[in-house]
Amino acid sequence: MANEDLLLARQMPHSLEGEQAVLGSMLIDEGCIKDVMDKLRPSDFYLRQNREIFETIYTMFSYAQPIDGITVCEEMRKAGTYDEATTRSYLAQLMEITPTSANVMEYVEIVREKALLRSVAQAAAEITALVQAGVGDATRILMEAEQKVYAIRRGQSAQEMVPLRQVLPEVLDRLSEMSESENHLPGLSTGLSAVDQKITGLNKSDLILLAARPGMGKTSFALNIALNVAKSTNMTVAVFSLEMSREQLATRLLSAEALVENNRLKTGMLRETDWEKIAGAASVLNRVNIRIDDNPMLSVADMNAKCRRLENLGLVVIDYLQLMTSAGKGGGGESRQQVVSDMSRMLKIMAKELNVPVICLSQLSRANEKRDDKRPMLSDLRESGAIEQDADIVLFLYRDDYYHEDTEKHNIAECIVAKNRHGETGKVELRWMPEYTQFSTLDNRYGDDE
Repeated sequence: MANEDLLLARQMPHSLEGEQAVLGSMLIDEGCIKDVMDKLRPSDFYLRQNREIFETIYTMFSYAQPIDGITVCEEMRKAGTYDEATTRSYLAQLMEITPTSANVMEYVEIVREKALLRSVAQAAAEITALVQAGVGDATRILMEAEQKVYAIRRGQSAQEMVPLRQVLPEVLDRLSEMSESENHLPGLSTGLSAVDQKITGLNKSDLILLAARPGMGKTSFALNIALNVAKSTNMTVAVFSLEMSREQLATRLLSAEALVENNRLKTGMLRETDWEKIAGAASVLNRVNIRIDDNPMLSVADMNAKCRRLENLGLVVIDYLQLMTSAGKGGGGESRQQVVSDMSRMLKIMAKELNVPVICLSQLSRANEKRDDKRPMLSDLRESGAIEQDADIVLFLYRDDYYHEDTEKHNIAECIVAKNRHGETGKVELRWMPEYTQFSTLDNRYGDDE
């Protein structure tokens, strides 16, 4: 019986002293608040009263209001969280029991650790409930379990609703950063300035669909972007290739970086000067963090799980949509169109969960071949279903010299922005260098000896 009473009385992990010391430090030393704000959230506080006090300070800090025991009391009164009997005396107690704010980050670490343990305990309970409910197959339950654990790793609850007042400071900080930046891009640069200006870069949680007929260079285009992001940001780029081997992808990246003809790399017929370029390019490629997976049987769930394990992930590239397998049981009588539509929806969810841009390549139907103007249209997306709807940005690649040998636009590619949730649609022209499998802006020029 004594053991049962002990279990009933057991509380979730928390440190009352740690929470009080954090709040007391902020009340006696306004200068330490800025250090605490990006380390803790209101939900990290176990006691409701402590949570309300921290939330009040958070809001006041966001609006640059002076913070001390009296001003916090007044704000809590306005917000309706002030208790006449206890709040004022409790705030005074917090300031009295905190000897110094010098150790505030140690107090913060205590609160964070207890909050993390509570999150793990809650996730474990929810996972156990899923298993015991017996709804869904093991693969789906495993996916949901991974999502819950990954949500903890990201430091946020998968189901948490965030007040607008907590989001606004982040938006204002981002605006300030962009105004001071030279390129004024909210997203990652593709390395192609004309494309960046059109789509405002590669933005977090965006699903970007890159579609073209075979032979237009969509894999090269995606690899060019992947390499530029890896080089310019030092972030991890994940490349899932369901069609080409990792050796083929590495060869293309080497060709583009070294400006050595791809055919010479494939055949080994290299010139003396090529080796210097290859050595320099290999040195660059060795420094970037591009992870390649060429398993042709990957599902969206597999990719999602692998990406969650990567640190400092910046971009995901998938080549290509129609080759992907559906998660779970293979097919189940569903039409291919429905399967592809389901996968495109899962890709959008993945982009949002990982909070990184996801570039997914897609084939086009032959519908454009029957038209006089061969330029792709949204209706040309193969097994389109929900692809067009789920994608934030749809890009098409088109080269006139592919269809017309006598065209004036030899080795000129059009990147057609057919859908853009962030701005206008239209097209930009790029230089296509097939011998290097590389796209560049039309301003760039390369000599014949290169």
